[in-house]
Amino acid sequence: MTDSFPYQAEAVTRDGALADVRLTLDGKSRHLFGRAARRDEQRLIQTLAPGGPSRPPPGVLPVLVGSGLGVALADLLAAIGSGNAQTPCPWVAVVDKEAPILDITGLRQAVAGDPRVAWLDHPDPVEVLAGLDALAAATGRRLAALAQPAYPRLHPGYYGLIRQGLATRAHDLTGPDRPAQSPVRDPLAACRYPRFRQDLPRVLLLTSRLFLSGEVTAACARLGAPCRYVEIGADEQDAEDFLARALAAVAAFRPDFVMTFNHLCMDREGVLSDLLTRLELPLASWFADNPDLMLGRFVRPFPSHAAAFTWDADTVAGLARGGCENAFYLPLAADVARFRPPRRVDTDHPQGLSVSFVGNSMLIKTRKRMECAAPHPELAGRLEALGREFGQSPDRFVPDFLAARHPELCGHYRDLGTIERTLAFDTAVVWEATRQYRRDCLARAMPFFPTIVGDAGWLETFPDEGRSWRRLPEMAYYNQLPEFYPQCAVNLNITSRQMKGAVNQRVFDVPACGAFLLTDRQEQMDALFTPGRETVSYAHPDELPDLVRHYLGHPGERRRIALAARRRILAEHSYDRRMETLFSTMRRLFAG
Repeated sequence: MTDSFPYQAEAVTRDGALADVRLTLDGKSRHLFGRAARRDEQRLIQTLAPGGPSRPPPGVLPVLVGSGLGVALADLLAAIGSGNAQTPCPWVAVVDKEAPILDITGLRQAVAGDPRVAWLDHPDPVEVLAGLDALAAATGRRLAALAQPAYPRLHPGYYGLIRQGLATRAHDLTGPDRPAQSPVRDPLAACRYPRFRQDLPRVLLLTSRLFLSGEVTAACARLGAPCRYVEIGADEQDAEDFLARALAAVAAFRPDFVMTFNHLCMDREGVLSDLLTRLELPLASWFADNPDLMLGRFVRPFPSHAAAFTWDADTVAGLARGGCENAFYLPLAADVARFRPPRRVDTDHPQGLSVSFVGNSMLIKTRKRMECAAPHPELAGRLEALGREFGQSPDRFVPDFLAARHPELCGHYRDLGTIERTLAFDTAVVWEATRQYRRDCLARAMPFFPTIVGDAGWLETFPDEGRSWRRLPEMAYYNQLPEFYPQCAVNLNITSRQMKGAVNQRVFDVPACGAFLLTDRQEQMDALFTPGRETVSYAHPDELPDLVRHYLGHPGERRRIALAARRRILAEHSYDRRMETLFSTMRRLFAG
């Protein structure tokens, strides 16, 4: 286990003295302590003896979790006095491994020869707790945690675990009052247990806003696999609380593996990744969007026992390069319990339509990404041209595309600086390519008065709404779309340009309802469906008018193809089948 410092530290002085430390991470700066750092450190040690001197009470060994600016340590040593300088047993323990900060404060070197201080900086928190247990046994004193609040937020997978471990040994004088307990060497012991001992695994599903959560939960229930859907964290949640929730969920449910989607519940600092590594608890992360647009912001994306599954076969190699040795192709599927043919199709339904498309215009979304990226005017001015060229090129990743085709822009691209701005620009290019592609495809469908279900950006894309097309507002995925698709003679599919070969959710959902789909041709589709018999596709937008005209005039062909595709989905492409594949893969990799 190695140290990792994903930040840069610099001193902040006031009146010639060190007043704070400024940390820079991904181009963003924050102060480690704040303007009241020295005062807060003095208050910290007063918890040893409220209202009295800061000298440790008899039988107590203070443990500074984080050395801060050194005020608390200096006051403790002053109260202890030099008379104890020659005693063989330490009077104060310090847990701090933040080398960039310690280089500024100089505290580690300043107390290196002081026998009153025991400094613990092993990179494994379990080893640190073992060292503190040894100190408590050697001195005959009770451990008392004095935690600098900034440190668990800085590296919660380390300091958070240490603070939790100390809470099981004694009073944490900066947290809730807890009775002293017998030392427990491993604070994670309750979360270590045999895995994969039953026929069906226990799945701890981390909360996310991605639609797959509902599908997977329902599939597990149908298969009989115990599955718990939990919320363990949010973007701004306190790191210690995040860690405590994760540990509590694992200890209570005892899953065989943890599962998430698009890595949405994995924090960028690697807290959960570190925790899963220490527990040797497997992680299954299923990607339904481009992993390259997500993983770049993570310090440690994958724990040691991880498998990544991706809906796009073309991204498997990239996941392996990104640090996941076990990467697999697992396409999307249909929730056939929700998306199924209606008992009857009402031909007089007010939404009975000839041609329809359900999807986002990408206009507003692209603008918002460009606002986040704030690129150089040269990059901003070229967005439309770059989007068009990227959409037509075989390139799958924006950085590779720019390096190969527009090296003159690479300097401005590098000047974006932060991961957030870079990913925002990458996403903007992909979404601009999708915007243009969808606009071009639907322009060919205008002779058929299509209905477009989506955002208000379509009104700007096609300002003649009402004359050559009509718009319906966005529909609820689970409740409205299963009823909408069967009312349409021809459902169009126009795949996002983030995937150059993969198929999206609509390829499964529309036929699952017994409805007819006309989709753009994707390389990976032929491995899922039989072309011509189960799918109909167009290779270029110019092919759309003739295909739409043909299938509007041949309802029998539409029904035959739609029903053949549905039979294939029921046999091979339901979420139940996908979860069976995922279960067997996780068992093969991590059982035993």
